[in-house]
Amino acid sequence: MDQADILNHIEEVNAVAAEYIKGKNETEISRELDLPRARVSSHLREWKTMASNSEAVRARAREALSAADQHFGKLIKQTYEVIDEATQNQNLSAKTAAIKLVLDIEKTRMDILQKAGLLENKELADQLLETERKQEVLVKILKEVSGECSHCKPKVLARLAEVSGPTGEAAVIYGPN
Repeated sequence: MDQADILNHIEEVNAVAAEYIKGKNETEISRELDLPRARVSSHLREWKTMASNSEAVRARAREALSAADQHFGKLIKQTYEVIDEATQNQNLSAKTAAIKLVLDIEKTRMDILQKAGLLENKELADQLLETERKQEVLVKILKEVSGECSHCKPKVLARLAEVSGPTGEAAVIYGPN
């Protein structure tokens, strides 16, 4: 692939991702962008992989999610204004249509937030793994350093046993000989 092909591919992936973020499914995106559905699916898998591995993309996704959430909030507020006006004018059909619109907007909003939740779950899992790794390193350092001091070792091991609780590792502490 030459540079132009790479740029076209990236633009196509971004266009697919933009439609997906708006709440469209693969079939709708395929029709909208005039792309084969299989290619749309492939682009979405690629985009999700890139997004889950890139902090910059995750930050942009959070910004886009926040903007979309604010936009949905404004739409809902305007729809409630329509409901109030329809109530005052005793226009039951307009009121019913506006209530249905609120439900549709909320459903779309929840779908988008749910999809974004998958991203956040991966982010939280990554943070948890990093915290656990750091904890293991700190415990190892404490054990190694306290191992050089016969006075400190029992205290450090006892404290580590307290912190790790009943499901943690057991610390065997021998008294002085």
